[in-house]
Amino acid sequence: MTGLALGRTGAYVAVMTEFSALDQRDGLPDALRVLLAEYPRDIWQSHRNFDGLTRFWLERHLMFRQALDRLRSEAEAALDGRMDPDRYRQNTARLAGFFLNQLHGHHMIEDHHYFPQLSALEVPLARGFEILDADHHMLDGHIQGLADQTNAMLRAETAGFTTATGTLHGALAGFEGFLDRHLVDEEELVVPVILKHGSSLEG
Repeated sequence: MTGLALGRTGAYVAVMTEFSALDQRDGLPDALRVLLAEYPRDIWQSHRNFDGLTRFWLERHLMFRQALDRLRSEAEAALDGRMDPDRYRQNTARLAGFFLNQLHGHHMIEDHHYFPQLSALEVPLARGFEILDADHHMLDGHIQGLADQTNAMLRAETAGFTTATGTLHGALAGFEGFLDRHLVDEEELVVPVILKHGSSLEG
C-alpha cells in the first residue's frame, strides 16, 4: 500500500537507553522544558513570533491526530457492523496510505532539516532533539507495521475480515498513544524555540 522504504538503523539505541523511550515516558525531562516555562501553550498564538511556520507545524500535527482518530473510529464502525466492509476498505486504503506516507515524510524533513537548525539555535536543548529523532526511529517500525496490517486487512477474505480488522484496530489504538506523546513533546520543545528566535529557520 504505502511502499515505505524507511531506511532506519539501530544507531539511536544509546539515546533511547539514556533517556525515557517513547513508550515509557510521560513527558520530556524538566531540564528540556525550560523554554516551555517561558513560552507556555496559552500564549503561543498571541506571541509576535507565532508565524506561518509555527501555525503550519501545529496544523500538520492536528491533521495527523485527526487522520489517526478517523482510521481507528472507522475500524470500530466496521467491527460493529455500522460500516459496509467494502466502503471501509476503500476509505482505509486511501486514508492510511496518505497518513502513513505524510507522517514518514514529515519525520524525515524534521530529522534532516529542521531539528539540526533548531538544535543549533538552542544548544542546551540539543538532547531534546536527539530524543525526538530517536522517537522517529521507533515510530518508523510502527508505521511499517500499520502499513503491513492495513494491507493484510485489505487482502483478507470475507471469513478473515473481522480478525484482520480487529488486529489493525488494536495496532491503531496503541500507535495513537505513542504518536500523541511524541507530538506533544515535539510541540513543547519546538514551538518555544521558534517563538524565542523568530522566523530564523531556512526554508
